[in-house]
Amino acid sequence: MKLKFLTKTPKINGASTGLSLGAAFLMANSSIGPGFLTQTSFYTEQLLTSFGFVILLSILLDLGAQLNIWRVITLSGMRAQEIANLLFPGLGHLLSFLVVAGGFAFNIGNIAGCGLALNILTGISFEQGAMISGLVAILIFWLQEIGKMLDILTKYLGILKITLTFIIVYFAHPPLLEAVHHTFVPEKISMIAIVTIVGGTVGGYITFSGAHRLIDAGVHGESQMPFVIKSAKTGILISAFMRFILFLAAIGIVSKGITLDKNNPAATIFESAAGRYGLFIFGMVLWSAAISSVIGASYTSYSFIKNTRIRFLKNERLIISVFIILSTTLFVILGKPKELLLLAGLVNGFILPFALAIMLIASRRLPALNKYAYPLWIELSGWAVVIVMGSMSILAAFGTRF
Repeated sequence: MKLKFLTKTPKINGASTGLSLGAAFLMANSSIGPGFLTQTSFYTEQLLTSFGFVILLSILLDLGAQLNIWRVITLSGMRAQEIANLLFPGLGHLLSFLVVAGGFAFNIGNIAGCGLALNILTGISFEQGAMISGLVAILIFWLQEIGKMLDILTKYLGILKITLTFIIVYFAHPPLLEAVHHTFVPEKISMIAIVTIVGGTVGGYITFSGAHRLIDAGVHGESQMPFVIKSAKTGILISAFMRFILFLAAIGIVSKGITLDKNNPAATIFESAAGRYGLFIFGMVLWSAAISSVIGASYTSYSFIKNTRIRFLKNERLIISVFIILSTTLFVILGKPKELLLLAGLVNGFILPFALAIMLIASRRLPALNKYAYPLWIELSGWAVVIVMGSMSILAAFGTRF
């Protein structure tokens, strides 16, 4: 398999800027889904203002992971599974299975979030809301050119989520000084919280979503690195910003002694801050988060099987539609979205060190990638993520906390 490189740097115009933001928002929106809302609310109640430290550490781990993975993928011009298969035959198939399985688990939770959101906004049942939202997601993929749709839709949904959550922060009146202080000097730390939050915001399929979008748009090669790195950093900052303002909203409510609903902790935050209007805002935020994550998970999961030789699997819209239909059906049958979202974040936290290690080894062993002067500090930061996340994932699996 030959590696592909661009020979010229395309002009940075409105279209390329839109592509950069589109890839950034695709990655950010994939991570800012129902799982994001549930995980942040759940662990803020447990760790209080010290959860700010978990967010800070997750941002640093996100940077180490994303900068390496986006660089390797866009330098090679190949998707992650192709790189893994080139490194060791069959390794890419294993990676694809893990990523698609993790994406599928998350997508069940995403569909559940859609159902809950429409239940709040309209009063229809969870199951009806899930089925309607699944149909909307399928129509989005069928009615527009997929790449352009992703760039536009994810951007506006991301802006909507951030704006509405900002309103809730204002009404929640969080203890800002205490939150900032404990972000840098935590009173308590939970490894399982770190693994789950990192796994839910950059683990599994999420870490590949933006880079695969750039590959599909023809952005690859050494000349594109400034463009790629800017897009990766933007996506991480968008995700981190949303994570922190939701944390501030949560701590504003929890610090008042209000207990969050065990089945829907994020809803309690919005309703307690702004009453009936807050609950309506939550419905809008949740649906925006859920539908954008359905789109991101479906698109990225399919990108791990789109280069297959099986003719049936080459029909992108059809396979994505089946992926969404199966996710919706399983939610209707199984239920329990909160438990599934927390478990999916933890599982994706295991996938991250495995996938990142493959990309880092490939950056040294594939001849074409060796031609690029790969910054040592970025590579070392990637290996630090592999070690930290790998160790924490193992300890968290055995119930070890500190």
